[in-house]
Amino acid sequence: MIAYHEADAEAASKKLWEVWHAVWPFMESTDASVRKAVAQSLDSLTQCFTPSITASAIKEKQSNEGKSTLRKVIAQTTKALDSLAFARSTPEILLVVSSLLSHLRFRQDGQGSPTAAEELLLLSVKKIADLRLQKGFEYKESADATLSVAMGVLGPEVLLRELPLNLDVADRQAGREPRAFLLPMLSQPHPSPLSHFVSYFVPFTERMFDLQAKAEAEGRPSEAKVWSVLVDQVWSGLHGYCYGTPDLKEALTPQFSQLLSQLLYSQPNLRPAVLKALRLMVESNVAIASGDGERLAKLPEGARADPISQEAASANVAFLRTQCESWLAVLFNVFTSVGRDGQGMVGDVIRAWASIADEKEINKAYHKLVNLLNQNVVKAQATSATKESESVTGMTLDLLILMSPYFSSSDATNLFNLCLASDILESRDNAVQKRGYKVLSKVVESGKVNVDAEDILQRLDKVTDGLTAAAKKDRFLLLTLLVARIPPTSLHLVPSIIPEAVLGTKEPSEKARNAAFDLIVTMGKKMAEGGVVKRNLVDGMDEDSAGEAKASIEEYMTMIAGGLAGATPHMISATITAISRLVFEFKDDISPQMHVEIFTTLLVFLTSANREIVKSTLGYVKLAIHTMPVELLRPHLKEIVPALLKWSHDHKNHFKAKVRHIFERLLRRFGWEDVYSCATEDSARKVLLNIKKRKDRAKRKRARAAENDEEDEEPTAKPAAGDAFEDVLYGSESELDDSDDEMPSGRQDRAGKRKDNGGARLRVDDDEPMDLLAGAASRITSANGKKRRKPGEDAARFKTDEDTGKMVIGDEQDEDENMEEDVAGRAYRESLTSADGFTRGPNGRVKFNKDTKKRRRENEDGEDVEMADAEASSGRKSKRKSDPKLGHEFKAKKAGGDVKKGGVDPYAYLPLSQAAKKKGRKERLGVAGKR
Repeated sequence: MIAYHEADAEAASKKLWEVWHAVWPFMESTDASVRKAVAQSLDSLTQCFTPSITASAIKEKQSNEGKSTLRKVIAQTTKALDSLAFARSTPEILLVVSSLLSHLRFRQDGQGSPTAAEELLLLSVKKIADLRLQKGFEYKESADATLSVAMGVLGPEVLLRELPLNLDVADRQAGREPRAFLLPMLSQPHPSPLSHFVSYFVPFTERMFDLQAKAEAEGRPSEAKVWSVLVDQVWSGLHGYCYGTPDLKEALTPQFSQLLSQLLYSQPNLRPAVLKALRLMVESNVAIASGDGERLAKLPEGARADPISQEAASANVAFLRTQCESWLAVLFNVFTSVGRDGQGMVGDVIRAWASIADEKEINKAYHKLVNLLNQNVVKAQATSATKESESVTGMTLDLLILMSPYFSSSDATNLFNLCLASDILESRDNAVQKRGYKVLSKVVESGKVNVDAEDILQRLDKVTDGLTAAAKKDRFLLLTLLVARIPPTSLHLVPSIIPEAVLGTKEPSEKARNAAFDLIVTMGKKMAEGGVVKRNLVDGMDEDSAGEAKASIEEYMTMIAGGLAGATPHMISATITAISRLVFEFKDDISPQMHVEIFTTLLVFLTSANREIVKSTLGYVKLAIHTMPVELLRPHLKEIVPALLKWSHDHKNHFKAKVRHIFERLLRRFGWEDVYSCATEDSARKVLLNIKKRKDRAKRKRARAAENDEEDEEPTAKPAAGDAFEDVLYGSESELDDSDDEMPSGRQDRAGKRKDNGGARLRVDDDEPMDLLAGAASRITSANGKKRRKPGEDAARFKTDEDTGKMVIGDEQDEDENMEEDVAGRAYRESLTSADGFTRGPNGRVKFNKDTKKRRRENEDGEDVEMADAEASSGRKSKRKSDPKLGHEFKAKKAGGDVKKGGVDPYAYLPLSQAAKKKGRKERLGVAGKR
């Protein structure tokens, strides 16, 4: 970078030209890497063109002079586009033009004046567009990239004035080639005002709609599809006009707003483009008006390069606020009419417009939605309720969820009480129940409602009978928010929530299970904060136990442990799982005595005959061995080892693998001698010896792999799954390190099924250094890299010519080996198909082939061919003499008919015994050695 000051701008300009002129000739290099380096250097130089240098170049343009550095640089670059010497450098030259466009996007006289790029580079852009239209032009992608930069810097209003699209029917003339490739470039931030889209593209798309309808009516579907694609491309570029447009008030007229509304209702394929434009219209102006750097950083770079002033953006926001009522009504209608997949995008637009709406408009929207909800709830209660009314109720609740952050305190309170009604929480529709709980969670989380946790929890306790599985996750989330708001004097409410939360840990839905675990942990934290548990207010508490207890984590663990006396194995198993989570979460807050009591109590359940209980207990034992101190576990080794060995031969539910992993952890923490001494039976010791052998075998295998350099990377521990409790309870490092082919490595889920670790790896290329700060995303792969071949590994197996270094693929020795293999193959086939061959039946008995005429003829033909090949190879011309056939003496000499000897036919009186002897024929040995 060349340093300069405004005082010596002329000297700096001359220095720039000297450097540019010295570097430019290298652009003719035949080496692509050299040309790329030159383009990067010239890109750095374009950053040195300051406003003063640019201003002098613009003045020279107006006076038709060309002495300034910038004018000479642009002329040299443009001239090179037509030069044969720079033909191979066209992509690099286009990159230089893109750099000039990017660094000359500033305006000389403020907002509304032409940019420097428009003053100086418009002819260069036009030349590039002309090259793009040539059929033999090879670098269309590079040209499109440069034209896209020009579209973002100059804007379609300027660019299309010089480069018309020529897509109308009237434009189909010679010399007016269509430029449809410009349409996809509209979908980026640019400085053109929204009024240009209204005046130029709206009439254009109307003509395209007419042509599309005409083509469909006349039976030309291909042509109709072309017009449809053009319309889609135009409207996909609408949002490029909406990034802080300066003429929003003049462009967003009632007529244009009505057109957008009609497109949202009637054109599903154009709906995403219109929704995106409406959202960015609000978000971009709000970000610019706020001046918040974090909000501005979310805008694209093109929108930040030449933004409007904060005053203009604030005026735009004020104008949009006046349009909120009508647009929210339109968006509500669209939300209820689109499918489930399309509601997310509409919801984002609703949030954007609701964020700038006045409280009065929000209140109107609230009352409209609540009235609609009440109407459909009444319809749903009727005996003749239809699915349509239930679906409308669900969608209305979705809209209330979207609008809930913007409701006033009074509206939020009314909505909270409305959704607490049994009509919502006990609805027959799963979606209504789920959304009802979600509305309650959103309102509580917003903090706009004064929550009486005791009253709400009691009301929620009465609506559990009709609770559906789909609503459990949101119910757990609501209970978690309410538990955090329980006052310290009302902790007697916690025991009433425990059974539901504990059973929730066994839900089939993973999200519901995680929500249940969060609820259990939240209750534990609430009890750990201290307070009073009034036992006389706890349901089902005996009078003898009445009184007050000090809240603590151990008191909470005692409450949870009451589920171990449950009437069903499902409840007992869920309780063990809940205790495991609490032990993991509060292991430092629980006293050693409580740790021992919990461990000894749960260890008894390993003797249970119920597999569900045993499965949860094995998970707890694994976690306890991982988290509890060694001094607390060592006294119980003699109880742990026999209890685990009982399940070491059970394959169901993967108990054998689970037990093996637990023993591997025991061996790591206590050593071989301590664990082995606790196994008294021979069968138990065999199991431990087998585990030890497996570990030793795995270590030797890794050592051999390291010596032979078979692996590209060192064995690593299993990657974390994101949840530490899940990793400890259901995962194991030994599953990756020490497991053999019987149990492939991978984490097991709750059902005991193996899951692929799915860890991402970095793909290493030894020939290229890796930048871990940039570009690493292109090197991430999920493929197993242990047996990946190195570049050139296969090529190293071939011989190379000493002089040229070329690989020698085949030689005479290889051909001889192939011939030997071919001979062996022919001999095997002959043993199966020839008259002298044999086969074996299913019982192993030998069955010789039948000596048929066909087999003999095939053998003789094969021998003739072999003989001919042998004679040809030896260079001798000889004819194989066949053996005399039976009756050859009676052969016709002159083909005059049947020959008779002694007045009789030769075969008429020939004895069959003589014919069977086949005199004169030599015996042959077959391949199998049979005569």
